[in-house]
Amino acid sequence: MKKSSMLWQVLLAIVLAMIVGSLTGTKAGLFGITFYQVFSFLGKLFLNALTLLVVPLIASSIIQGLSQMGKDQSFGRLGAKTFFFYIFTTLLAVLTGVVFVNLIEPGIGSMSIPTSSSTAVSALQSSVDTHLDALGQIFLKLIPSNIIDSAAQGNMLGVIFFSLLFGFALAKIDSEASHTLINFWRGLFYTLMKMTHYVMKAMPFGVFCLVAKVIASQGFDSIQALLLFFSTVLSGLGFYVLLVIPFLMRLMGLSPFRHFRAMGPALVTAFSTSSSVATLPITMECVEKRAGVSNRICSFVVPLGTSINMSGSALYECVAVLFIAQVYGIHLTFMHQILVVFLSLLTSMGIAGIPSASLVGILIILNAMGFPAEGLALILPVDRLLDMCRTSVNVFSDSTCAVLVAHTEGEPVLRPRS
Repeated sequence: MKKSSMLWQVLLAIVLAMIVGSLTGTKAGLFGITFYQVFSFLGKLFLNALTLLVVPLIASSIIQGLSQMGKDQSFGRLGAKTFFFYIFTTLLAVLTGVVFVNLIEPGIGSMSIPTSSSTAVSALQSSVDTHLDALGQIFLKLIPSNIIDSAAQGNMLGVIFFSLLFGFALAKIDSEASHTLINFWRGLFYTLMKMTHYVMKAMPFGVFCLVAKVIASQGFDSIQALLLFFSTVLSGLGFYVLLVIPFLMRLMGLSPFRHFRAMGPALVTAFSTSSSVATLPITMECVEKRAGVSNRICSFVVPLGTSINMSGSALYECVAVLFIAQVYGIHLTFMHQILVVFLSLLTSMGIAGIPSASLVGILIILNAMGFPAEGLALILPVDRLLDMCRTSVNVFSDSTCAVLVAHTEGEPVLRPRS
């Protein structure tokens, strides 16, 4: 009952935030302080409270999970299944995006090329030139030279790799010698989950501030000029979440409807925060407690998927690049589009689970394909709103992979009632 009550409170908070944000805008305020500044400050506090737990939660969940199953002969099989579902579901998402962007063709004769956002594009372009010179940089992030520095910078790929290596090694040493360390990481994991419960009590208020900030600054009119592109992305995301993933779950004998209900709190949190990383504690709570996945699998699959399984972002990157090509009148052959699919799949695995991180991935693809990087300005006005939607898809796809892996391991998850 409490979980259902929380879900309705969050949904109500989103509705109220849309009303309040549209009424206040960015100028209204009291005593020289705008409501927009208040929304921004309080929303940032809530987001910080969630993000504060992410690095230790990822590390402790993976290490304690691997330490439990590292001696199990099924570990290699579990890892292979996890990566298979990650790649398979992300590929389905990208192909869905390709189909919709070719059917709707949102960039053909729909708009002129703007110049107003050149400063923002130049800043992102500089970031790509200096820090992401090549796709190989993604793999360099996987093995950092300093794990403390990597954790401080929020490099989740580095944290995950270190945690995987540490947990696997911990499982292989003498059980008596590893007993203290295993108990430490297990205790840390459950303590962080309890801290997550405390933060979740403020979730309706935090969600209200975050959504009100977006609506106050962007408004509902921000999508009018890019309605066709906006609709294409939403159609692709909706088709993937409402038809592709449920069809896959049905094939596996699982109930999509029950999974949607189980993941409700995580989805609304992902929508409001636009961060799969910040949503991770709630995602793990929903997957384990509401969907019925064991801690053994949840603690391994879900944190790993937060940085690697970005289905919604991959779909968005692919649609955005093809849309930009259409606006600039660039004809793409079938092989060109296959290359965009491959790059979208690859770059989505290396982007951070934070708001608007997909913009960097899009720039990587534009540079690799030789498309004008200035084309990124075309999608900037609606990126923030679409970010909220694609983050929800990322979280849902990640949780789906966890359920599918658990199902193939014989766990009784989300079985339809007879």
